[in-house]
This record gives sequence, structure tokens and C-alpha cells, in this order.
Amino acid sequence: MKHAALEKESQDVYTVYMDTKEQILAAAQAAFDREGPEGLSMRDIAKEVGITPMAIYRHYENKQALIDALVLDALGEWSAIVAAIPPQAPLDWLRAIGEAHLDFALKTPRRYEAAFLTHTTKARRYPDDFLAGQSPAGTLQLRLIEELIAAGVIDAPSPVEVLVTNAALSQGLITLYRAGRMAGGEAEFRALYLRATARSTQGFMTERLQ
Repeated sequence: MKHAALEKESQDVYTVYMDTKEQILAAAQAAFDREGPEGLSMRDIAKEVGITPMAIYRHYENKQALIDALVLDALGEWSAIVAAIPPQAPLDWLRAIGEAHLDFALKTPRRYEAAFLTHTTKARRYPDDFLAGQSPAGTLQLRLIEELIAAGVIDAPSPVEVLVTNAALSQGLITLYRAGRMAGGEAEFRALYLRATARSTQGFMTERLQ
């Protein structure tokens, strides 16, 4: 009986620990959504959760560890978005992922910033992490590109070269737009993005299909 009571007490402590950790992450997400990385104050997050600043370090060893958690959470959200896209023909599927990438950036800009623009050692790195299958969204895109190469639709030295080229263009355009370096509003940018990314893919297509 005593052993069972101790076991229950241990489980309760563990549950409280996990709840507090999740509360810290939620408070950090809210702060990041308001102000970006500059808004991440450990003192303010602790106050929001109702703990002392030092208590945060029981769950996250430093501020960078908390930023890493935000990045991984946002990447998980992006992976879920890609996984929810209905299967279709490879070229159409890639286009749908590209449009979802744009929607993610425009509809939830801070989540996009956490996933793709925030410095962290936890983010996936091209090309090794993608070739190793550590990015669910990247793994799907590589498979689709491989299918297009095998079918003779795309001519490229490797699938990862197509992936990196398209990613660099799409993230570069989004970064310019976020920085206010693109004339016009959201509708104009969306149209430009879709035209540019379509041309990028077409650049890899075999001559007979252009």
C-alpha cells in the first residue's frame, strides 16, 4: 500500500512537471507571436506562468533551449500541414506544398519565423538532414521529385538540388516580403510567389515537356 502511494505521488509530481513545462512553452509562444525573439524575456514568461524566473531552468536549461523548443514545435506544425495535403500527381503535389508554405508564412508569420528563420542548432540543415529523412515534409518532397526524375519529367543531378533551389527561392521571396522590400500588397506578392516558384520548377523540366 505504501509503495502504491509513493508511486502515485511520483506520477502526480511528474504530471505537474510536464504541465509547467507546457505552460512555459505556451507563454513563450505567445510572447514570440507578439514580438518575435526579442520578446522572449525569461522573467516575463515566468511571471505569466506564475513561477520564479529560476524555476524555468528546471525545464529549459537556458533561453536558447526554450527557443529550440519553439522552433521544433513550429516545425512540427509545418510537418502536420504538409501531411494533411491530399495525395495527388507528383507535380501537383509539389505545387500544393509550395502554396501551403506560402499560406503558413502569410497566415501565421511568427510561427513561420520560428520554423524557418530563427537561429538554432535544432533546425534541419541542407542537404544532410534531408537526405537522412529527418524532415517529414522534406522527405515527401524528395520522394515526389525522385518520381518526377524517374518519369523523365524533371532532369536534375539529384532530387535534393531541386529541393534546395525551390526552398531558397521561396524562403528568399518570403524574407524580402516580410522585410518590406517587395512593392504591392499581399495579393500581388502571392501572385509573384506562385509565378516565380512555378518557373523554378519548370527550369528543371525536360525540354520536350516545356
